[in-house]
Amino acid sequence: MSLSGGALASDTAMVMAAGLGKRMRPLTAAQPKPLVRVAGKPLIDHALDRLADAGVARAVVNVHYLADALEAHVIERAAPKVTISDERAQLLETGGGLVRARAHLPDPFFCLNADNIWLDGPKNAFADLSARWDPEAMDALLLVVPHVRASNFDGPGDFYMDAAGLLSRRRAGRIAPFIYTGIQLVSHRLLRDAPEGPFSTNILWNRAIEEGRLFGLAFTGQWFEVGTPQAIAPTEAALRDG
Repeated sequence: MSLSGGALASDTAMVMAAGLGKRMRPLTAAQPKPLVRVAGKPLIDHALDRLADAGVARAVVNVHYLADALEAHVIERAAPKVTISDERAQLLETGGGLVRARAHLPDPFFCLNADNIWLDGPKNAFADLSARWDPEAMDALLLVVPHVRASNFDGPGDFYMDAAGLLSRRRAGRIAPFIYTGIQLVSHRLLRDAPEGPFSTNILWNRAIEEGRLFGLAFTGQWFEVGTPQAIAPTEAALRDG
C-alpha cells in the first residue's frame, strides 16, 4: 500500500559523503567534495537544506576523506539533526557505507548523495517517493530523471523503466532513458545478507532487479550533475534563473 495524506515514509536520510572526490580535483585537494561551494554554499548544505525543507528530521552522514572538516561542518546543525557514521579507518563504498550505518537507520530510510543539487517539481522529491512507496513490493525506490531534465549530464543513462515502475539495467551499446539521481528510498530488506567490507550498492540493486523488487519514480523537477569543476558555473547560472 502506498502512503497517502502527504506523510513521509521516513524521518531519516542517509547522506553519502565519504568519497574521495577525485573527479572534482583540484578543488578537493584540501577539502572534501561535500564542502565544495556551489551558489554560495557547500554542496552538502544543498542536500541537507532540502531534507529540512521536506520535514526529514534526522540525517546520518558518513565520513572518510578529510573527515574532521566535514564532521565539524555538519554536526552542529539543528535540522536535520546529524549523526556521523565513521569510515575514517576504511572507505566502505556505497553498499558498505549503508551496512555500517544500518543501526542508525529506520526501515525504510531515504538515501542521497551529498553532492546532489535539484529543483523540485510540483512536490518535493521526498514527498513524491513517499507517495509511491510500497513496502510489500519494493526493496528500493530510486528517483530517476529523463535526459531532458538532467543538466550537465553526458552519458548513456542507467535504467529502463516499465509501466509499473520496475527498473532494468541499460543494455550494452544502448542508451537508457533514465538516469539515477542519487536519491532513493530503501528498505532494510535490500541490505539483507550483504557482503562484508567495501562494496557497491549495485550488488544489492542487481539482486532486487532479479527478484522484481527494484522500482523507479520519474522525477518531475530539474536535476544537476555536479561531478567536476566545469559543472559548477552552469549549475549556478541555472539556479539563479530557476
